Amino acid sequence: MTMIHDKRKKTMTADEQWAAVVARDRAYDGMFYYSVATTGVYCRPACASRLANRSNVTFHRTCEDAEAAGFRACKRCKPKDPSSDQEHVAKVAEACRLIESSEETLKLDELAEAVGLSPFHFHRIFKSIAGVTPKAYAVAHRQKRVRGSLKQNHTVTQAIHEAGFNSSARFYERSRQLLGMTPKAYRAGGPQAEIRFAVGQCSLGSILVAQSEKGVCAIFLGDDPEKLLRDLEDKFPLARLIGGDRTFEDLVAKVVGFVERPAIGLDLPLDIRGTAFQHRVWEALRRIPAGKTVSYTDIAQQIGKPNAVRAVAQACAANTIAVAIPCHRVVRNDGALSGYRWGVARKRALLDKESKS
Repeated sequence: MTMIHDKRKKTMTADEQWAAVVARDRAYDGMFYYSVATTGVYCRPACASRLANRSNVTFHRTCEDAEAAGFRACKRCKPKDPSSDQEHVAKVAEACRLIESSEETLKLDELAEAVGLSPFHFHRIFKSIAGVTPKAYAVAHRQKRVRGSLKQNHTVTQAIHEAGFNSSARFYERSRQLLGMTPKAYRAGGPQAEIRFAVGQCSLGSILVAQSEKGVCAIFLGDDPEKLLRDLEDKFPLARLIGGDRTFEDLVAKVVGFVERPAIGLDLPLDIRGTAFQHRVWEALRRIPAGKTVSYTDIAQQIGKPNAVRAVAQACAANTIAVAIPCHRVVRNDGALSGYRWGVARKRALLDKESKS
């Protein structure tokens, strides 16, 4: 985490720092500090004190830099002390390590006691930071262990028990939810999983649309159709990819039509695959009207995790269903366009089309 903070300190502009101060964004605490000439104090970005005049503000990389410039620490936000958020993140990280290293499922009371919090408080901050409950995190970790074990062990039963599921029957009841197919089908490389696809052309270049039995599972944009197909193979290495027929090509035409004329809308069944947190972000993205933009901070607040701005940006970058999950409508706090999986130029073109429709 320190290396990431150091990199951000070097790359953030003064405008980005000021935007974080205006938003009182706790995600930037520890990355920089700001001083106010009229008060002689320096603060962390999320300080709740009255917003200073921009002309009186100077930014500093460290507390030592601010003090060397003659400023004293703010008594309200106490920039030299660890923030409560940082302490909570450390406790949640410790709890995650305990969950992952334990051979048995730990109870809420046991986890809370281990990190020095009450069960109620621990449950609340864990869900706030991790996006899921401790129990859901433990289940997700066991699911991951099952997937790994199924590829290594001789029997499905052995894999289930080694992953921490005490009951084979209980696991089988949820196997399609956990693996997307039966355990034996997963172990055999997913021979029953079929994904149809087709590649078309639009004003943004090549476009690949892929669909599973549940719905559209990928929309890729790019310059090279062959690379788009390779990307699809990388995303679904176990699936059987089938070139779409004329009927399927009508679906591609529908997606292309939406790209060219956003006003017509796009209502497709989607097969969205991701973590619980990513699902929350992507659902929020789907509620953004065409022609409108929001910031990563706005999305973080909408999903009830105002401190998870960077995680929201990562979820946007992980989206593989372009335009149907409109991550192109998310911009920086200052309105500037940030990275886009399929290129900032395409992001700008999509936004321009929507603004004119």
